[in-house]
Amino acid sequence: MKFSNRINSMQESPIRKLVPLAEQAKKNGKKVYHLNIGQPDIKTPVEFMDAIKEYDEEVLSYASSQGLPELINSFIKYFETYDIHFEKDEILVTNGGSEAILFSLLAVTDNGDEVLIPEPFYTNYNGFGSSAGVKVVPITTKAEEGFKLPNKKIIQKLVTNKTKAIVLSNPGNPTGAVYTKEEMNILRDIAKENDLFIISDEVYREFIYDGFEYMSFGEFKDIEDRVILTDSISKRYSACGARIGLIASKNKALIKEVLKLCQSRLCVPTIEQIGAAALSNVSKNYFDEVVKEYKNRRDIVYNALQDMCGVIAKQPHGAFYIIAKLPVKDAEDFVKWLLEDFDVNSETVMLAPAEGFYATKGLGKDEVRISYVLNQKSLKKAMDILKHALETYKK
Repeated sequence: MKFSNRINSMQESPIRKLVPLAEQAKKNGKKVYHLNIGQPDIKTPVEFMDAIKEYDEEVLSYASSQGLPELINSFIKYFETYDIHFEKDEILVTNGGSEAILFSLLAVTDNGDEVLIPEPFYTNYNGFGSSAGVKVVPITTKAEEGFKLPNKKIIQKLVTNKTKAIVLSNPGNPTGAVYTKEEMNILRDIAKENDLFIISDEVYREFIYDGFEYMSFGEFKDIEDRVILTDSISKRYSACGARIGLIASKNKALIKEVLKLCQSRLCVPTIEQIGAAALSNVSKNYFDEVVKEYKNRRDIVYNALQDMCGVIAKQPHGAFYIIAKLPVKDAEDFVKWLLEDFDVNSETVMLAPAEGFYATKGLGKDEVRISYVLNQKSLKKAMDILKHALETYKK
């Protein structure tokens, strides 16, 4: 029997496809330090859990396709802390940030259209593009340059009559890059001049280090009708399993059209929305402490990488990822070797091969993404193991 071209063209997740090797390593008695996936170990705010515990309705009913009113109000309150103002009919609750991006693509592109995305990018953007029948056209950025965007002329040359949107994450996954106002102005101007939407994935908004100034595309008044913000509580509040995201846009007509997609999947789970609505009550101290912790973790990983012979890694200023270029020919083979053939006192590490974060063939083959979501003690141990592994692998 024949499967669809759509599903055949989708790549496996480079983050998850080696999980069976990790599971086998554990069965063989190894401890695996998971640096491959962005699953925070930070405690989920008690406000979320308490709100769910207090739910005492006798019937667990459908929620509105748009989202529970109290959750939408909570998101409005959240954005106001960034001086970004949305009305109730400008926000849709989605099943995580992933559905938000997919729905946004489905709303503004047709089969065969193109979207520009700075690479390396969150690997599921490829999957969303395949699902929507859209070609991903990469804006290549380089580790040696801190993953900064190229100049306007280079990006403009990538625009065709099929280009419909620019998609990006800010701060970046997997790079940890934080776009400057100058870089954002380049994308703003290209969007205006070529009648493009900007789909801005801002799930790591809180995680900014080193005094870097963060700016949201939601702050650009002159293009507010073509900006689509996608967001999620997953990373911000360490609530990945809740699957609560959102689409926000001042383009009310767009929101009305995307609502059709929301209606087709009925609703987002009611219980999780109730928990998420309470997150607007989380104190600023929570973020202050979390950001401080992630910065300390970033420093552990970055400083350790600088001490490894042949490794190239620029300091990331946001999110909780770092891309490292390793002194190996094939990072995926190296990661497999770590899980199958290597250990230090029955301990090893799992990384995410970075080739799958690129659309340009051949790029990222010697790179890995490291997610610094483990506690500081575990990160120090994991970095020691990685250093020893690279020395052993060379031999």
